[in-house]
Amino acid sequence: MGSPAVVDGDTLRFDKDRVRLFGIDAPEGKQSCQRDGVAWLCGQEAAKYLREMVAGEYLSCAERNRDRYGRIVGVCSLADGRDLGALMVEAGYALAYRRYGGKMYDAAETSAKVARRGLWAGEFVAPWEWRRKGSH
Repeated sequence: MGSPAVVDGDTLRFDKDRVRLFGIDAPEGKQSCQRDGVAWLCGQEAAKYLREMVAGEYLSCAERNRDRYGRIVGVCSLADGRDLGALMVEAGYALAYRRYGGKMYDAAETSAKVARRGLWAGEFVAPWEWRRKGSH
């Protein structure tokens, strides 16, 4: 597909196409989390991590479906074949979105949780719960 711009921690933009990463959910841009009793902007950090991973990279994305906003929902990989969704979940900057992705990223999430990486280093509200509560 090419080299994307990062919209947020789970969405990329290739020219006019937006691609939502399949099977993961990252904190929203305005979402904050807690670490050692201190708030941190976990949504912005997730987007920053994704931005650093894809900078200058040529990505390929396999479309799985379209969401209600017409965005492509797909599995995107770096040129070396590594799955961006798995990398985001393993780093602790996104959660496995089992409602849509099933158990696809369970192992990556367990790894992040055990190692207390990213979101797992403190307290957070799952992004889908944060949105449902209208916290944005």
